[in-house]
Amino acid sequence: MRKTLTSALAILGLTATMAAAQDKVELIYSDTVQENDIRTTTLRKEFGECLGDQFDFQSYHGATLFKQGTELTAMQRGNLDMANLAIFDFYNQVPSTKVLGAPFLFRDFAHMRAAWNSGALDGILAEIEEKAQVKVLANPYIGARHLGYKGDSEIMTPADLDGVKLRMPPGEGWQLVGRAMGATTVPVPFSEVYTALQTGAIDGQDNGFPATRSMKFDEVLNHIGKTGHLIANNQFTISMAKWNEMTEEQQAKVQECAVNFEAALDQITLDQENELEADMIANGMIVYTPDLAAFAANVQKVYAEEGADADWPEGLYEQINAMQ
Repeated sequence: MRKTLTSALAILGLTATMAAAQDKVELIYSDTVQENDIRTTTLRKEFGECLGDQFDFQSYHGATLFKQGTELTAMQRGNLDMANLAIFDFYNQVPSTKVLGAPFLFRDFAHMRAAWNSGALDGILAEIEEKAQVKVLANPYIGARHLGYKGDSEIMTPADLDGVKLRMPPGEGWQLVGRAMGATTVPVPFSEVYTALQTGAIDGQDNGFPATRSMKFDEVLNHIGKTGHLIANNQFTISMAKWNEMTEEQQAKVQECAVNFEAALDQITLDQENELEADMIANGMIVYTPDLAAFAANVQKVYAEEGADADWPEGLYEQINAMQ
């Protein structure tokens, strides 16, 4: 009798354990940044650990699960739950997002954050949910993008970029940014940039100080022109299918932790930008400020010539520019 009771209790315990495991919300996440990148550790701590025992958060990095630029499709097909997407990933399905990828739209971090917090972009966010079937939970700052290159002189104007092979991520939106800056663009996946710089397949790339250090690009580059042409922020997203599977309480927890991740990465990135710039200069990197007005004017000219501003929501560019 005692043996039977013990067996029954064991079965009940195992059943309860299995039920608890099944009740957990599984979240599969993919990213292009490396395992040792501070963005990875910050994500796992400030978002993953924040979620608690209700969730099973699994993050994959270094483009080991999905290649750069394929994450959105994977989310839409139900093969991926979450990703950190660039605004350029939405261009084909949500054309109004093109305004947010325009170089020199944001002056600096404070201006970018003010625009996102103003409510002016709520219409675009709603379009992303409807047309792309993903929800933007947060948009963590990952650093201002600058021109980093191997060369003998300072690139001060777009004319100085003529003939320079500048790596830009794959995708027409990214390539337009590079062309508008005056360069010859070469699409190279993030994980392959170091080798491309080493071999001379490209002359430069346009990441910020944190990414330049984490990927060791500063071992190969000798100049960084501080254009700050993109105040880069990624769209921390979840598929609408996964979002709609969750209870309101679970949704609230995911949203809370996403905001937690955004705030933490914002501060880490801001601190890193200052520290890494100083460190790279100390190690021999030539860091300078080009003619930003010349670059901004060339961008506006190229975008107008190519009709790249045709899908921008009327008046939104001017509204963002006017924000303090």
